[in-house]
Amino acid sequence: MTTGLSTTEKWVRRFHPAPQAGLRLACLPHAGGSASFFFEISRALSPAIDVLAVQYPGRMDRYTEPFVDAMPRLADLVADALIPFTDRPLALLGHSMGATLAFEVTRRLEQRGASPVALVVSGRPAPHRHRERSLHVGADEHLVEEITRLNGTLPAFLDDEDLLRMWLPVIRNDYKVIETYRLEPGPRLRVPVFGHVGKADPKATAEEVRAWAEHTTGPFELHTHPGGHFFLAGPDSPLLPHLACLPATHEGKTRP
Repeated sequence: MTTGLSTTEKWVRRFHPAPQAGLRLACLPHAGGSASFFFEISRALSPAIDVLAVQYPGRMDRYTEPFVDAMPRLADLVADALIPFTDRPLALLGHSMGATLAFEVTRRLEQRGASPVALVVSGRPAPHRHRERSLHVGADEHLVEEITRLNGTLPAFLDDEDLLRMWLPVIRNDYKVIETYRLEPGPRLRVPVFGHVGKADPKATAEEVRAWAEHTTGPFELHTHPGGHFFLAGPDSPLLPHLACLPATHEGKTRP
């Protein structure tokens, strides 16, 4: 339960706090995901990097809270929650839906003079490369088929009717967030952007991820990895060496 907690405490999980780290990394989960998706990344990077995993409302310990079903509102709330962490260098990592959300949060932080030092996007086409889909208004079985196709959860979970009933509203809401999202005009980001994609990812191609370069005036790098949509999961995530080398320049200071 989150009653009485501050905004930051409700939205941010720190599985392995590293308050003295020279860089903070805020991680934004995929559709249907939760902060715990980044537990292994947090453990691997601590104490060199202080990992902040964002917990969306309506799931896990926030299951009693109403969903947020629109990207602009969700980005506003996440930006508000991350502002207290921008007194030190802060990078953002978003996977799938979380990549687009991280982009919109970065926009907001830059507007508020609290620019992140880097944006890492994974498994998601660039914001202007929208794929027209409407799974959020379809039948439950279509959502289950989609998640099974992406190998985003264990079959045992899908076979548990009670757990499935609890989880389907979460995934339906998040698919609404991403399927109804449309890029609004605005200035390009100023931060370095690092794109990552699995070579067998059905949700994003390397060419679609490369198009993120069009959304920043800073440098862009593309990295492809073996695997599908969830190539980054697990304790040996191929993202780890890249995250460990993120730049950390902030107001003239550099990461030690």
